[in-house]
Amino acid sequence: MFDKFMAHPWHGISPGKNIPEVITTFIEMTPHDNVKYEIDKESGFIKVDRPQLYSNVVPALYGFIPQTYCGRHIAQYCMDMSERTNIEGDGDPLDVCIMTERNIVHGNILIHAKPIGGFRMIDNNQADDKIVAIMLGDKVYGEWNDIFEMPESLRERLLHYFLTYKQIPGRNEKAKVEITHVYGREEAHEVIKRSIMDYKELIDLKKSF
Repeated sequence: MFDKFMAHPWHGISPGKNIPEVITTFIEMTPHDNVKYEIDKESGFIKVDRPQLYSNVVPALYGFIPQTYCGRHIAQYCMDMSERTNIEGDGDPLDVCIMTERNIVHGNILIHAKPIGGFRMIDNNQADDKIVAIMLGDKVYGEWNDIFEMPESLRERLLHYFLTYKQIPGRNEKAKVEITHVYGREEAHEVIKRSIMDYKELIDLKKSF
C-alpha cells in the first residue's frame, strides 16, 4: 500500500545509497527564479524567503542534501581548514549548487548529482559551505570530476553570486560574508560526511527530549 503522505524533503528522503560519491539533492531554486525560495523546516513546504535583492540570480540549480546538517562537525572542519576561531554551523542542511546544461525551470524536485568541489563560506561567523555538483548523465558538464576542471568564468560567477546576494541596494554596509577557499572533490566528500554526522547528532538529540 502506498503511503498517502508526502515525505518531508529534509528528514524523509534518503541522501543516497552511494553518498558522498553520488548525492540526492532537493532543489529549492533555479536560475529562472527572481524570488529566493527555501524550505520551511517545520512543514517541509517551499516558502518565499525574500525577493532577490539585485537583478543577478542564482547561476545554477540550488538546494540541499536531505538528512544533512551544518553543526559542530562542519564548524570544526571549517576552523581547521581556514585557521579561524569561534565559528559555528549555520543550523541548516548542507547547500548544493548543481550544474547542468538542461533547462530546468522549477524547483521542488529531486536530482542525483556527483559532487566535484565546493566553497568554504563563512556568513557572520557561521560555516555555510556550498557544495558544487554535476547532474548525473549531463552530456556537457558530465565529464568534470573536480571543480578545477570547470572554466574559471563559471567558478567566478558562482563566487560572485554568493558574495553579493545579501547586499542591500542603496546601502553601503556589506554583509559579513566571505569565501575563504575553493576546494576540490575530496574536501567536498569530507564536508558531506561531516554534515551527515551532524545530522545524526541532531536527530539523537531530538530523540532524547
